[in-house]
Amino acid sequence: MLKKNILLLFFILAGAMVGSLIASVAAGVPMLSWLAYGETIGIPTASPAFLDLAVVRLSLGLEMELNIAQVGCIILSLFGYRWALKKI
Repeated sequence: MLKKNILLLFFILAGAMVGSLIASVAAGVPMLSWLAYGETIGIPTASPAFLDLAVVRLSLGLEMELNIAQVGCIILSLFGYRWALKKI
């Protein structure tokens, strides 16, 4: 079970990184610039959420930038994950 979860995490992260690379390359090409369109979601790291308990101060911030190329590559990587599960 742990092996499958690690493999799933690997495929998702690999898809996100490949999608990010494709988006950065496609941003300069006029016909493919739509692949770089994306949004940032999450709690901004510039103004994180603070929890002050007088003894411990905790700040939380997590941002994730998703673009069309990343979403497409993550979907393709999930198909690759299903294919890899059949080989295990």
